[in-house]
Amino acid sequence: MRIALATCRDLPDWEIDDRPLHAAFAARGVELAHPVWNDPTVDWSSFAAVLIRTTWDYQEHREEFVAWAERVAGRTRLFNPPGVVRWNTHKSYLRELADLGAPLAPTVWLEAGAQVTIRQILEYYPWERAFIKPLVGATARETLRFRADEEGLARAQAHLERLLPHEALMIQPYLPGIEEEGELSAVYFDGEFSHGVRKIPVPGDYRAQDDFGASDEPWSFGPDELDLADGVLRLAERRFGRLLYARIDFLRGPDGDLLLNEFEAVEPSLFFRHAPEAAGRLADALLGRLAAAGATP
Repeated sequence: MRIALATCRDLPDWEIDDRPLHAAFAARGVELAHPVWNDPTVDWSSFAAVLIRTTWDYQEHREEFVAWAERVAGRTRLFNPPGVVRWNTHKSYLRELADLGAPLAPTVWLEAGAQVTIRQILEYYPWERAFIKPLVGATARETLRFRADEEGLARAQAHLERLLPHEALMIQPYLPGIEEEGELSAVYFDGEFSHGVRKIPVPGDYRAQDDFGASDEPWSFGPDELDLADGVLRLAERRFGRLLYARIDFLRGPDGDLLLNEFEAVEPSLFFRHAPEAAGRLADALLGRLAAAGATP
């Protein structure tokens, strides 16, 4: 059986953290390939399944990426499926989850082309510090943290004027918990909690990606916090059914409760380096789905 781990041109082999996943599939007799998602020469029908992994340039080509997912799903089994890809590559999904009850920080949603100033927004939301990010983005692309002083407001207004004419944005209060505790991530396979991770930015920064020097370590969620993460996952599953994989990211709010920061169900880092045995759980979950669908090695 051949399975593809879809990647991007900048990562033609694989991301180092996925090496336990390769070992897990090899131990189960599965041959892996690492095709670039937008390589027109790839015959996706030659694979028993395609697992989206390191397609980390999609934010520059979102519509092309969604169309690719739909094509691939017409030729073989894609995980996660194209409906999830379309939904989860636009941060309006956070609004949907919040409407269903997920805990989200207060958020101002700005459609592309909206005529608004940052001062108008902060008249209604008197935040001392705030955070701007695009609704299509990854790896902190075009994010901005600013203070509500003259210098910060000028920076934020310039940011809005540059981005808002052509892309939707969201604005939230800045949560200093990202600097104090980091971002807390719950990883799930086939609807079941697998392991937790804490991502810690460098001092004074808010970016929790290792691209910016952030570190990470295993994390144990308390029972109530894990119940919260389970509940957020179930909200997404109302729409899509059981997801093969997902990573749910939280930040600590000002009252000490966890707030949803991201729900990653397309190409998340899964931090196998902190739980190598978890790679076997993902491999077994995928192979179990293929067996249930009648696929054979």
